[in-house]
Amino acid sequence: MSAKPGTPPSVRPTGALARYEAWVRLALAAAARVEEDGAGDVPIGAVVVGPDGSVLGRGHNVREAEHDPTGHAEMRALRAAGEVLGSWRLAGCTLVVTLEPCAMCAGATVLSRVDRVVFGAWDPKAGACGSVWDLPRDRRALHRVEVVGGVLEQECAALLLDFFGERR
Repeated sequence: MSAKPGTPPSVRPTGALARYEAWVRLALAAAARVEEDGAGDVPIGAVVVGPDGSVLGRGHNVREAEHDPTGHAEMRALRAAGEVLGSWRLAGCTLVVTLEPCAMCAGATVLSRVDRVVFGAWDPKAGACGSVWDLPRDRRALHRVEVVGGVLEQECAALLLDFFGERR
């Protein structure tokens, strides 16, 4: 789907939508692990799914827990998948995340040759897969990434709204 935030999702085959929803639920489960760290990281989760549908990498935000500015869920999941595959090239893989990736993470998907990014909630402040920027589909990029946004959007957004609501 290449729609901007707020637009209804395009019609997708039922099988693809069900598969994407199942994958986003895995990312939601990864996001739940943020609370275990107890460091106050934003609950974002990500998984990298291989061409055969197997999970190759999982990650959740650890910026606060590890004092790491690159400790985003996507970066951790991409690193783990690269380790499993023994390569930085993740061709045929799908990055699935609960929130639209930022510029750093969207750039990493392009550079790692991921085929597709699937995410739940749009990020109108820092999203780089269609909201603020659209790095994965930039015609100047060496590799273009398919983007499917808004999968289980309400559930993913609720996780973030609850987190920030408790802090206000």
